[in-house]
Amino acid sequence: MLSASEARRIALRAQGFGVPRRTAAADARAIMSTFERIGLVQIDSVNVIVRSHYFPLYSRLGTYDLTLLERLVWEKRGRKLFEYWGHEASLIPLGLHPLLRWRMARAARGEGTWGRVAAIAREKPGFVNAILREVEQRGPLASGDIAEHRSTGGGWWGWSEVKVALEYLFWSGALTTARRRNFERLYDLPERVFAPAILALPTPDEASAKRELLRIAARALGVATRLDLRDYFRLEIDANERIDELVEQGDLVPVRVEGWKQSAYLTRDIVVPRRVDARALLSPFDSLVWERSRDRRVFNFDYRIEIYTPAPKRVHGYYVLPFLYGDRLAARVDAKARRDTGVLDALAIHYEDAKPAPELRDDLRTELSALARWLGLERVKIGRTFVHVSA
Repeated sequence: MLSASEARRIALRAQGFGVPRRTAAADARAIMSTFERIGLVQIDSVNVIVRSHYFPLYSRLGTYDLTLLERLVWEKRGRKLFEYWGHEASLIPLGLHPLLRWRMARAARGEGTWGRVAAIAREKPGFVNAILREVEQRGPLASGDIAEHRSTGGGWWGWSEVKVALEYLFWSGALTTARRRNFERLYDLPERVFAPAILALPTPDEASAKRELLRIAARALGVATRLDLRDYFRLEIDANERIDELVEQGDLVPVRVEGWKQSAYLTRDIVVPRRVDARALLSPFDSLVWERSRDRRVFNFDYRIEIYTPAPKRVHGYYVLPFLYGDRLAARVDAKARRDTGVLDALAIHYEDAKPAPELRDDLRTELSALARWLGLERVKIGRTFVHVSA
């Protein structure tokens, strides 16, 4: 039986928190070490502070040069990461490419993807093949570089048929991301993007691949329910069988956690940290907090992204950063990087405690100042402050 505090410390240490940050800027080796620990980083286009895939590395490592990550993802000679559907769109170590080929094969059959993406291959195979030939002849290309491209309007969900065909080819593994241009994906053939050694790696069967993905998820989460484990790489309910197999093999150990309704699992030989003393502002898309039911279980923290909530109905703000303090989520900061004026604007700070300690307030200000420096902003503006009042 684990106590709630033990489970919380295990989860934090597994995600790379509680380890002293480097005094110097993190290098490529430190970045890849973080990827090896947490398995993947989610991509999102929102740029209120910084693009979301840059933020989790900063939260764990402190300051680093953004171009280092860009080289690891998009420069052919230094590429160690690739884009694919892991936990939503994600940056993933290239060594995991074989573990996701079953997902590519399913997408090629029109399974496990969005209805419109699956439908275009079924209804217009000649069109899809023509788009693939266009990329073969002229790539790398964005959808707007192809003559037939016609946006239907409406942003993400207003994709043209060219964009839908490209996404089908991306999901099925026939194309990959060569690089991004103003965050727009440029598609190319995998054999022109990845080193031959990556594509030559053997493809495991689906069950073996899912077992390995679950092992990675278990290491990254520390302690996790079945749903937590499956959600990390968006595995469907059939992955429960793979979890049972990992338990039989001794790779996962069932455990009860104080206050958790569901049974949980630990990786073999895990060590419970005696203390975790972390200080970090977190992206809403950070793997520590991206699963909201887990946030409530592990941190007693009810959290949601309010970007799509009408402004009058927002509780905490548009783009709210949880603040990890010690071993708990102690505050929420509605923040915006105003690059035109050089200001990191903390529009509102919501503390979880009714009487937040002076040290917490001071340390949060210190973290906001450090974040501003990393972003190249000149100062921090603190807006309104609120405290949580228990019902």
